[in-house]
This record gives sequence, structure tokens and C-alpha cells, in this order.
Amino acid sequence: MVFKILFTRTDQCNSRPAETTARPETKNVRIKCHMASVTMEEFEALLQESFEVDTPEEGTVVKGKVIAIEAGQAIIDVGYKMEGRVDIKEFADPGESPEISVGDVVEVFLRAAENSKGEAVISREMARREEAWDRLEKAYADEERVDGAIFGRVKGGFTVDLGGAVAFLPGSQVDVRPVRDAGPLMGLKQPFQILKMDRRRGNIVVSRRAILEESRAEQRAEVIGKLAEGDSVDGVVKNITEYGAFVDLGGVDGLLHVTDMAWRRVNHPSEILAIGETVKVQVVKINKETHRISLGMKQLMDDPWDIVSVKYPLASQHKGRVTNITDYGAFVELEAGVEGLVHVSEMSWTKKNVHPGKIVSTSQEVDVMVLEIDGVKRRVSLGLKQTQRNPWEVFAEQNPEGSQVEGEVKNITEFGLFIGLDGDIDGMVHLSDLTWEGRGEDVIGDYRKGDMVQAVVSEVDIEKERISLSVKALGGDKFADAVGGVKRGSIITVEVTAIEDGGVEVEYEGMKSFIRRSDLSRDRAEQRPDRFGVGDKVDVRVTNIDAKTRRLGLSIKAREIAEEKEAVEQYGSSDSGASLGDILGAALKTDE
Repeated sequence: MVFKILFTRTDQCNSRPAETTARPETKNVRIKCHMASVTMEEFEALLQESFEVDTPEEGTVVKGKVIAIEAGQAIIDVGYKMEGRVDIKEFADPGESPEISVGDVVEVFLRAAENSKGEAVISREMARREEAWDRLEKAYADEERVDGAIFGRVKGGFTVDLGGAVAFLPGSQVDVRPVRDAGPLMGLKQPFQILKMDRRRGNIVVSRRAILEESRAEQRAEVIGKLAEGDSVDGVVKNITEYGAFVDLGGVDGLLHVTDMAWRRVNHPSEILAIGETVKVQVVKINKETHRISLGMKQLMDDPWDIVSVKYPLASQHKGRVTNITDYGAFVELEAGVEGLVHVSEMSWTKKNVHPGKIVSTSQEVDVMVLEIDGVKRRVSLGLKQTQRNPWEVFAEQNPEGSQVEGEVKNITEFGLFIGLDGDIDGMVHLSDLTWEGRGEDVIGDYRKGDMVQAVVSEVDIEKERISLSVKALGGDKFADAVGGVKRGSIITVEVTAIEDGGVEVEYEGMKSFIRRSDLSRDRAEQRPDRFGVGDKVDVRVTNIDAKTRRLGLSIKAREIAEEKEAVEQYGSSDSGASLGDILGAALKTDE
């Protein structure tokens, strides 16, 4: 501070200023009057004293006294003949009214010693910030909690006032569980834990969740210490998820899994529980390290599996309700807590490759048979088709082999026809059973899906669930009828129906056969087809009977040789001296 030596009139010294509040010009007058009444030695001492008083450094926190409040501002005397103005809103905490009155001593931040108006530039907010940072740094170093209030929402979280310093509260650090409505927390004084801070950048990150977890851990440890596995306790349903419900046991939560709510199948916990409901549960398991508690409700009820084997003996039939359908079968509830599986292979006698959902529907009541019980694994195997008769057995009883049936062509394959029969089962007509004449491959093209076909039951295999049918058997077996009395070696009479270069075609009882050129005569000179005419009757010997090809092997040559042999045996011998002509002549004469 610089003092100027001024000379003034004494009438100014006698006058008294009207204003009570000191102003710069009034101070100058006082100094002038005082200087006029002191000696040079005293003035020198006063001047020296003023030099010894340090003027406060700009950018520091100083104390000041509120000397007036006007126009929403507080006028503060910070000493050293300096005054400044601060908006009174800087004296209020977020969400609260300012508390400031004349005479209060407060700390402010001196930004500049003098502005264009001759006033000090001061800030209460910056002073609080500096003070807060000092306090928070100490708390951060000592890992102590700090008090603050949430006052705003920003991207990713909230802003918190820590008594002058603004910190960031991430959304994940608000509570131990996601908070949908943070309204009740706004403006509320509560403790926080500092996770990270950087004074140079002005960044502070705090957590409310850490405080809650710490207090919950202490509370959990206390509650868990009083619990033991097997205890029955009352709790309040706090939250419901797809896999279970969280039950408050008085400061600590336990998980009631959906599989432990009832002995029966529970699709969703909301079927039997509601938030806020008080339930009785049993402590199933306690993990002392993680403080996790597993709860159960069904453990307090009688286990229906204790009497399953007695109540549901093997091969017994019962009514049940379909509770769930999967790709591999359907689950049927026999009673609450007892559920069995009907495998897809046990659902229908006839529908083999069909999804179970096309056979039964959820909540449908069905008749089932108990096939197997595994008490250890708590499994019951059930059968749906066993409650009905095997349709192949029924068909075999009603349609024995040789009986005639009629059905619709369901499918055509490269090896035959599938015919739909009574009882929703199929029978197959093989290619070889389509016709007596020609090949089955040639006639199968004459059939179409949906055609009504008559056939004869040729075989029923109940174990393999197969029914063989024959279309060609409808008119009987003409070949078998024709050759019924014919044996190999028999002599029969046939009629020539066609002459060919390689032989002649003949017919016997409506059955066609062919005699090759080499079999037309014993004499090679007579092996000429042209010596026969259509309509000629010829005696032939049967050399072969082929039921598959439905052909007779016939030969004139074989007949002649057989006749010669027979004549030799009857009328002569090889050493009798008789000629073949004599023997044959005698044989012919005898025939005549």
C-alpha cells in the first residue's frame, strides 16, 4: 500500500462525513487529517508499520466478515482495507436455501485484489471448492467416507456435491441393484466412497454402492451367523426372476430357486409367488465365504416320490395332464410333484416321424401306462400307445392271410406300392406281386396316388409291423392251377400257337411255353420248325417247372428219347441181337 503526503485545510479535518460506511474518499480525508496532526517521526513509524503488514496473495483463501447484504449479494470485508461482493446463492448447498447474515465470518477465495471499481474480486464457491478438495484428498488417502448429496443427472450417471466439490457418480455405483427411479435419492445427504480423484483435472469419482455393500456385508454376516442349514424361517419376496425369487430374511437375501419352490414343475416363479408376499422357507445351504443362502419351499412339504412305486405300479394305466412338449416327447403330470416322460417312440403305433406336438397338446388329459420307474433319478417312463391295442394285431385277427382287402394308394416307390388300410396302417405290394404277366416295373406306372386298389393279404409280421399284399393273387394263380397235376417228366399235349426260326411257341391250359429248335426232334434232320403248323397238337415231355418265371420246360426230343428207352427196356436188350426197327415195330404193333 502506497501513502502520499498531502497538505489539506483544517476545515476538512473538522468536518465529519455523513456516511457510516467507510468509502475510499473518506478514508483519504481521515488520513490527511491524521497526518496533519502528527509529527514527522510518528508518521514515519506509521508508514513503516504499514509496510510490515503483508497484503494477501491473489489466488488464496482468506477470511472475511459480512458487513452488509443488498441486491442478492453479500458485501464482505476481507481486511487490508479491501471489500468484495459475493452472490448469496454461493452460500447455499444444492437444494437448500442460503444461510448468511451480517456479522458472519466466512472464508472466500481472493481472485484479484482490485477490479475496475476498486473492489476485491472474491468467490465463496471457489473457497468452498479449495476447502473441499483439501478435505477430500485427506479422506481419499485415509480411505474414509465423505458426505454428499446427489443434485443432478448426467450421461452415464449423476453429479454429487461433496461440500463444495462436484463428483461423478456412475449409474452402476448407485446401488447394489439397478435403480429405475433415482428421484428419492436426489438432494439427500448420504455417505459416499471416493474411488478416484485428480485435482489437476478436477475429476472425482464416487460410489454409493460400495457403502451399501459394506454395510450389507456386515449385516449379512450378522444374520448368517444366526442361521443354520435346515432352519425354517419367514421371509418376504423381494424380487422375482425367471430362474427363481430373492427372499429377504431380515437384512440378507436368499435365493429360492424355481426348482425348489414345489415338487411339481413350475414354469415361472410368478405362478406361485408375488412380490411383497411373506413365505415360509427352509435354509437349504449357506456359503460362509460368499454369504450366499439357498432356500427351499418344497422341503417343507411331503415328498410324493416316497410312495410313487406303490401308487403307480408297472403296467398300470392312469390319467395325466400334459405339462410340457419337447422334440423328444411329452411330459405328463400324474399328480403334483410326480411327472413322467412319454418318449416320442411310445406315443403312437403308426405315427413314427411326427413331432409330439402333433399328437398331444399342452394341458390335454391323456391315458398313459407306466413302463418304468427309477426312484433314484426320480424318473417315470410312460407310454401312450400302450393304452391302445396294437393295430397290426387287430388287422391280423380281422384279415388273415389270403383274405381280400381294399385301400388307397398312399405312396409309390421304386420297389412297390403302399396301400392305406384300416387302423391307420399301411400294407406293401411288391413289384413282383403286381402281375403274373410281364414285369412289375412295367405295370407300376399304371398306378397313381389316391387310386383305390384291391389286394390279397399274403403275410402279416406283427413284430416288424409289416403287411405284405398281392394284387396279382386276386384272380388266383393260373400257373399253379394249370400245372397242379403236372410233374417233371410228365408227357402232356400242347397246341402250337406260333412258328419262329428258333423254335415253336406252344400253349398248355392257357400257359405259354416255347420249344427250342434243338428240342423239336431226336433226329437233327427233323429239327425244323416249319414242319409244324399253327393249331397242331403235339405231345411233349416236361423237363422243368419254374414257378418264378412261370414257365414250363418242354421237349419233343426228350419225349422221343424217353419212349425209345422205354421200348428197349420192354421189348429187348442191347445184346439180344434184335434191331431197333424190330423193337420199335413190335412196340408199335402192341400199341395198335
